[in-house]
Amino acid sequence: MPMSQRLVITPGEPAGIGPDLLLALATAPRSSQWVAAADPDMLAARARLLGLDIDLCEFDPDLETSDAPGTLQVLPLRCASVVVPGVLDTANAVYVLETLEQAVAGCLAGTFDGLVTGPVHKGVINDAGMPFSGHTEWLCERTGVDSVLMVLMADALRVALVTTHVPLAAVPALITRERVAKTLSMFHDGLGRHFGLSRPRILVTGLNPHAGEGGHLGREEIEVIEPVCAEARSRGWEVFGPLPADTLFTPKLLEGADGVLAMYHDQGLPVLKHVGFGRAVNVTFGLPIIRTSVDHGTALDLAGTGAADSGSLQVAVATAEQMAGRQA
Repeated sequence: MPMSQRLVITPGEPAGIGPDLLLALATAPRSSQWVAAADPDMLAARARLLGLDIDLCEFDPDLETSDAPGTLQVLPLRCASVVVPGVLDTANAVYVLETLEQAVAGCLAGTFDGLVTGPVHKGVINDAGMPFSGHTEWLCERTGVDSVLMVLMADALRVALVTTHVPLAAVPALITRERVAKTLSMFHDGLGRHFGLSRPRILVTGLNPHAGEGGHLGREEIEVIEPVCAEARSRGWEVFGPLPADTLFTPKLLEGADGVLAMYHDQGLPVLKHVGFGRAVNVTFGLPIIRTSVDHGTALDLAGTGAADSGSLQVAVATAEQMAGRQA
């Protein structure tokens, strides 16, 4: 029976574990079509190294092909130099971005129903002379939207971020009423659109310790975050905050919550990754396409060893399928 959904998967940095994870998943049954935007020679070499028997076939949108275990369709793109697992090469940075370019173009054209991204190495892309702060920001620019929202999910815990990949010293200036309000609105709308939560219950952190301690440890809560939360509540939204981040992430407060809005990257994500590392997924709200991703980095030391855990990629694929199913 033909599969109704078709996902494009970018394995990310070729010297990292992304190719390993995808090839490992390709040995198992699946409930959607998968197309890897990748170098087929690199994938074949990695499969041999890992001892995996994978039949790679070139993707043709006009042909019905097998998606049985042990097969993988490939949208062929070529690395500039031979890939050595665990060894970064700036020559292949252009290839990494080209896989994303082709995958996004296919999603926008309707060829693919969603994009699942493997881990990239920001450092080697920047070292190659191409400014790159992360998938989220790159996808925002390439799809022509004003802003997007990074949401990390593990089991029932969903964490969205007001600021993402910026230095900690730059965070306070970015915590403005406009930015917090827009982020909260995108989070609220995305939970409804993608996960069917028509009245999501959202907890909002403060920026400072103890949520500012009544202004003694900072005034962002009083001047920015509380007014935004109050405005949201006036519209009938179930929004609670600003709450101290060190107590918000406790079972009693999280019980019944559908999401947490954190002010910066390392405020919300360490807790989520402690709870669900290896089975967490990164979702981008606000794009004109569906995009999910793994919750980990390239793990260069594990590339080619067979020791990498494919759990996060498996959850990312399943989440993309779930989101695509709601839009079908």
